[in-house]
Amino acid sequence: MAKINKDLIPVQTLLIPKPILYTGKFLNWISPFLASRFAARLFLTPFKYKRPERERKMAQESIKEHITIKKIDRDVVVYTYGTSHKKILLAHGWSGSGTQFSMLAEQLVAHGFSTISFDAPAHGEATGKTSNMPQFIETIHQLEQTHGPFQAAVGHSLGGMSLLRAVKDGLSINALAIIGTANSITEIISDFTRNLQLDKKTGGLLKNYFDTLYGENLDNYSGAVSAKEVKIPTLVIHDKNDVDVPYSAAYEISDALVKGKLLITENLGHRKILGDPQVISKIIEFTNTY
Repeated sequence: MAKINKDLIPVQTLLIPKPILYTGKFLNWISPFLASRFAARLFLTPFKYKRPERERKMAQESIKEHITIKKIDRDVVVYTYGTSHKKILLAHGWSGSGTQFSMLAEQLVAHGFSTISFDAPAHGEATGKTSNMPQFIETIHQLEQTHGPFQAAVGHSLGGMSLLRAVKDGLSINALAIIGTANSITEIISDFTRNLQLDKKTGGLLKNYFDTLYGENLDNYSGAVSAKEVKIPTLVIHDKNDVDVPYSAAYEISDALVKGKLLITENLGHRKILGDPQVISKIIEFTNTY
């Protein structure tokens, strides 16, 4: 039997247990409203995974702190790696962790930087079961006050979208690099409901529920919307074979940026791209420029 290439399968499809898929499909059949509420809980619940061996060095050698983000009263874990005053903030994506950038962090430290990363609420070693993008953003803002200032920041997926919004809202950095970052919140929700094998009506109800819950249209947090207000040099990296986030999002975000630079790769997918030597080299070159 041929080995399945997991990079060609959306992470949600890989990680959602089949009983949950069956439950969602059953609820979708009897009541799209109930299915949307069931999906809402899942949407806000990140998956946790065992730390890969490649991340252990960073995890063991970092200064690790458990801190509370005051505005949201949620706990996060912060990793300080290296000792340089030239600090780079690293923001992981959904179901990621603060050591997910281990290969990039190693090279940044070797080039004279130190890195600050974190396990967002309910991610990695942080406590809790649910999380959301506003909590990522509040974490970024508090870390600027307690662990900054930062010369630059790098974000993967939701971490990239959160950094775009944080810069729009006042995060002070010289340069930003985002990797595999989505543009539209509506499209994220549509992809999520499709991966759960739910119909479009349920997806619409889910989006409306979140808009009501947070008191605004969540598309205000979309990547290109924030990018319009981002004036700093920003490197937008995306792979053509990313099955979690379509690479068209990179063009949409880049087009909205004042000082955007685009790097499109191939055959790296959504996750392997974080450890690619050429991508890491481009990020370090870009960071050193500013």
